[in-house]
Amino acid sequence: MEKSVVISLVVPVYGVERYIAEFARSVFSQSYQNVQYVFVNDGTKDNSIQVLNDVIDNEFSHLREKVLIVDKPNGGLPAARKTGLEHVTGDYVYHVDPDDWLTPGSFESIAAKAQETDADIIFFNYVKEYENRSSVKKERPYSIEEKALYARNMYNHKAYGTLCNKCVKRSLYKENEIFHPRYSYAEDCFLSVQLVGRARSLAYLDMEIYHYRKNNPHSITHNGRRKRKEEYALNFLNLYECYREVPENENPVSVIQDDVFMQAGWYSIAYGLNLFKRFDYLASNVRKARLSTGTDVCLPLQLLVKLYACFL
Repeated sequence: MEKSVVISLVVPVYGVERYIAEFARSVFSQSYQNVQYVFVNDGTKDNSIQVLNDVIDNEFSHLREKVLIVDKPNGGLPAARKTGLEHVTGDYVYHVDPDDWLTPGSFESIAAKAQETDADIIFFNYVKEYENRSSVKKERPYSIEEKALYARNMYNHKAYGTLCNKCVKRSLYKENEIFHPRYSYAEDCFLSVQLVGRARSLAYLDMEIYHYRKNNPHSITHNGRRKRKEEYALNFLNLYECYREVPENENPVSVIQDDVFMQAGWYSIAYGLNLFKRFDYLASNVRKARLSTGTDVCLPLQLLVKLYACFL
């Protein structure tokens, strides 16, 4: 790669008036400024966009031509990210949230790694920021030969399925049909397992790039537990349906299918979600699924789910 790498930052905006100024300063003040900033106004009802414009006009007016603010009716986080993708023009796409912030020098380090490796996906560490402490989430340096393991570990919460610790070549989105989820919870993992499954190269950047705010009471992770489990199961059953006719050797998410069935089955039993009736294929696929370790559903519970499915 001879030319300078352009990074397109995609930022959905909804209800973040309290945080967006700090976020904006963290990205606009980066030393590397070969960046396109795409903010998607997801029909926010507060003054988030006004605060953003004030920060740009008063402190970063020289970057105004690089900033695109796209207005759309409220449709949720997955739809906002998808809208942002329709407007990106850079070599790499980086999805972030405006209630968080970036470490100084982040874009420069990502661009340098991209220049060095030309990798389809550059992944890195991030930091969970609590009110009184920080927790570094250090990723394992997966190689491209381990991408199936990486995808499966992301689904089972043994690797980080977040989009905020991945910068992805735009061509990976353009050259492949990447499906977007219907529901907001785990929407980043839904995309990440597809992207990793489609990737031809991976590069690990051993740096804490992203700071994920854990004390925002309005974030998706503060939704009710039952609702989160339901959305997780529904999203990934939908992902299975998206690829169910694709041969296994061409299917980027086939490695997680048995895990998806087992987890959906367990969530259906544990949370009364009635998924076996809502998805007529679930019981038969649970019966055929292989028992395995390294999943969110331990072996005794997998046996219980299989037994349950045998009586349906």
